[in-house]
Amino acid sequence: MGPFITARIIRALIVLISTVTVVFVVLRLSGDPAQQMLPDTASPEALEAFRAKWGLDRTIFEQYVIYIGNALRGDFGTSFADGREVFEIVRERIPKTLLLTVSAFFISIMIGIPAGIIAAVRRESPVDKGVMAGAVLGYSIPNFLLGLIFVFLFAVWLRVLPSSGSSSWKHMILPVATFALFNAAGIARFMRSTLIDVLGQPYIAAARADGIPNWEIIVRHALPNAAIPMVTTLGFTAGGLLGGAVLIEPVFAWPGLGSGFVAATSSGDLSVVQAMILLFTAFMVTINLTVDVLYAVLNPKIRKQ
Repeated sequence: MGPFITARIIRALIVLISTVTVVFVVLRLSGDPAQQMLPDTASPEALEAFRAKWGLDRTIFEQYVIYIGNALRGDFGTSFADGREVFEIVRERIPKTLLLTVSAFFISIMIGIPAGIIAAVRRESPVDKGVMAGAVLGYSIPNFLLGLIFVFLFAVWLRVLPSSGSSSWKHMILPVATFALFNAAGIARFMRSTLIDVLGQPYIAAARADGIPNWEIIVRHALPNAAIPMVTTLGFTAGGLLGGAVLIEPVFAWPGLGSGFVAATSSGDLSVVQAMILLFTAFMVTINLTVDVLYAVLNPKIRKQ
């Protein structure tokens, strides 16, 4: 198990470093932050002073070496917009995003897995077709569009829920529902297909021939074997939460990492953008590493390979 985990950790570090490097270079080649941050009437002297203040007058290689050295010490720079430490800006937004995404993740599991199981057990029945129709519809609609639909229905038309903000539990309902329903649709589809595949295996037929009750076959034999591939799907779902936050949080003016990332990108605040991308990448890499380890724990063949 040790070499397996070590290899995955090394691969994760390579992915993280590669992503940071590519993002760092691309952001500096995509435009001049001085022209984005300062007004159009800014003089050439003001632009040069801005670049000198933030070290943008150095070569990309010099900037990269300085950034990596500072990042290894926990210093991710200072915001161009308000002069605050980037770490402080990111830290104050993390709780809001975690509150939203973690709630939505568990709700999507509570909805998606039972729905997929019911659809698989009642295969080709009206229940199965109804569940899958809802899952396909929920997965086909982009999550930000689903959020806008919810805002129109419940905030503008019915006026029963707030459309934006985060000051009370009511403000969570629409963004969490948008997140949860979109992810639950994908989980339900995969759970159904995985369980149907397991139920078609010879050992399931043998169990039925032995007279074992259907519920016991599903609970004791089918679900444990279907759980292994479901780990991968749940890992992808968890890993995509921060990416989804970038699309959903601005719709509801939710003050989390997603809204902060969009605002920083629009204004050209490179330090904040770099730190958030680094955080998103580290989160995704950590989720993938966790999934690999869980997969190895559940399936000894993976460890041996």
